[in-house]
Amino acid sequence: MPLMKSWVTSANAQGHPFPLNNLPYGVFSTEGTDPRPGVAIGDMILDMEAAEADGLITLADYPLFDVPFWNELMEEGPAVWAALRARLNALLAEDASERDKVEPLLVPMAEAELHMPFAVSEFTDFYAGRHHATNVGTMFRGAENALPPNWLHIPIGYNGRASSVVVSGTEIRRPWGQLKSPDQDLPAFLPSRRFDLELEMGAIVGMTSDGPVSVEEADDMIFGYVLLNDWSARDIQAWEYQPLGPFQAKATATSISPWIVTKAALEPFRVDTPERQFELLDHLKDAGPMLYDIKLAVDLAPEGQPATTIARTNYREMYYSSAQQLAHHSTSGCPMNVGDLLGSGTISGATKPERGSLLELSWGGKEPLTLDTGEERAFLEDGDTLTLKGFAEGDGYIIGFGDCTGQLLPALDDPYKR
Repeated sequence: MPLMKSWVTSANAQGHPFPLNNLPYGVFSTEGTDPRPGVAIGDMILDMEAAEADGLITLADYPLFDVPFWNELMEEGPAVWAALRARLNALLAEDASERDKVEPLLVPMAEAELHMPFAVSEFTDFYAGRHHATNVGTMFRGAENALPPNWLHIPIGYNGRASSVVVSGTEIRRPWGQLKSPDQDLPAFLPSRRFDLELEMGAIVGMTSDGPVSVEEADDMIFGYVLLNDWSARDIQAWEYQPLGPFQAKATATSISPWIVTKAALEPFRVDTPERQFELLDHLKDAGPMLYDIKLAVDLAPEGQPATTIARTNYREMYYSSAQQLAHHSTSGCPMNVGDLLGSGTISGATKPERGSLLELSWGGKEPLTLDTGEERAFLEDGDTLTLKGFAEGDGYIIGFGDCTGQLLPALDDPYKR
């Protein structure tokens, strides 16, 4: 599909992340206004609350955009999702007949503050990238036992904390926790010394379920995608994770990009999952191309210094798709809710520059990487800013997500000292 031209001329610029082909959904405010839903088009944001109030957008007999999140639209289901996208295209296309009505409702993105684009119901994070799982397993168990026996048969995951999901730009505080080194007899309560990032994609569930769903049904349930950084305290995790897995190590924060890129916008970029080592059981089998060709990168900037790109990879490297993760999540009868967020798991490629975490890039801290500034990093230092970037590349255009950023602040003083 080629670039679709808009009368919002900035959307037609080569390499702009928000052309008419994209139309991602976010929540914004300006000075003196409350947060409300908006659609990105070029360097502008279409005020959806105002468009609905003016009768330009009518999708139901009741308002859908008078709240500061997109969950109300999600609850209407795929037919309404498609109707909105078609209406937005009609209003913003180069030959649109209602430009004079729409133009006053556009807000310059430079004047807007972006907020959480949806209300997160629950958060589940997966461990579904084979290269990442192999690297981590090799570090801790050796190459012969890198993958646990179940890994090639089910997408492994854990239930995280919806309350700690934050929007891009939110500062992240280094956490305290129990740490234990191999040479210690007992753990100590200290700030994390091995704080890390995880480059992931997040899938947003837009429909409810009550009982198991197929992979095809799960794919229909996904509303859209965001970039996701699941901040991780590796030293806290090393002490706590056996026998039940991550807990406080993953509860500090999970950052997401501010724009929801719809599944419809990503349709031209579908690709197959990797070749299977073992055939999956019927309820998890691939139902056609289930991944997307989305180029991803991670920048790390020390405080007051320019950024270094420390990793480049692609979402197509995942072993399990979000639809397979969602289908697996439902097998027990676990109900899925509108606004559920599924983290893909760390996305890494086959080579060192494609590794999506510092744990892998520095090989557990043994091989620190050198930044363009000359500084070294094994894990994150106070003041570091992480920026995740991602886009799918079409014929003369890209589908961008907007950056997912967060700066690491120093740990607070011991919170238990009175």
